[in-house]
Amino acid sequence: MATRLGLGLPQNRQYDLGTDVPDVARAAERTGYDSLWVYERALFPEPATQGLYGIPGLPWPDDYRNVADPLVTLTLAAAATERVGLGTAILVAPLHQPFRLAKSLASLDAASGGRVIAGLGSGWSHDEFAATGVRPFEERGRVLDETIDVCRAVWGPDPVSYEGSITRIAPAVVGPKPARPIPILLAGSGRKALRRLVDHADGWIPVSQGAEQIAAQWAELQDLAAERGRKEPLRTAVRVNAAHSARPYPGEDRRAFQGSTEQIVGDLLRHAELGVDEILIDLQNTPRDAQELKDVAAEVYEAARSAGV
Repeated sequence: MATRLGLGLPQNRQYDLGTDVPDVARAAERTGYDSLWVYERALFPEPATQGLYGIPGLPWPDDYRNVADPLVTLTLAAAATERVGLGTAILVAPLHQPFRLAKSLASLDAASGGRVIAGLGSGWSHDEFAATGVRPFEERGRVLDETIDVCRAVWGPDPVSYEGSITRIAPAVVGPKPARPIPILLAGSGRKALRRLVDHADGWIPVSQGAEQIAAQWAELQDLAAERGRKEPLRTAVRVNAAHSARPYPGEDRRAFQGSTEQIVGDLLRHAELGVDEILIDLQNTPRDAQELKDVAAEVYEAARSAGV
């Protein structure tokens, strides 16, 4: 079976949210993409109090200065499409009140006919937590755990009841329900994050820095699943942040998914050979506008399928 291919929706500042998101979503569905994806950045600190991903000195990408709300973006795409999956890669769960997030995702799944994929993570930006976090940064793992539990409860049968450190639901009817069980995929690579994933999630949604990195982490995750006695298979959706160019990248220092369509497709093939279920390609950073994004997305898709991805 061919690897599923997803496309990142246009959320950055060179795009018009109301016009370009439905336009790109419809075009991607016609092209053949299996899913559409959004990511979350709540703000751009200036000056930054910490580096990107918490790494000292690593600058934040300029694209993060203006990122549209992920659920608003996904709702626009849902209304414009009929078939494609609608995924978050990722939502920073501790920036959302758990009950409200569960209710929003259920409503979107019901409205779209059961197409939502909930990719969640714990976050890394102190500035985002200071602005919107429901608990302090140091408690982000516990908030993610509670968010997963609250989602399962709210999406399950009525009456819903839950008692946690953030959320308290007295027995209540909570609707609408999702059209079908929403899969929860988790990001993360540390041992504690992988244990949470194996024990509580439906799958894994890493950001790729290259096929070798994904292969090593996937092997570790499979070993941990066997060690902890997990029987259900883990769904895998690998996110790749691509930098497409008309000409091949000439240097030996080329990063994965940087360069021409041919180079990007080569990287897709190496990832597909690992047996992952889905690869979601975010191509939105380099195009100047929605038309260029649609053209590049179609070119990459056709070349990938022709190459056997």
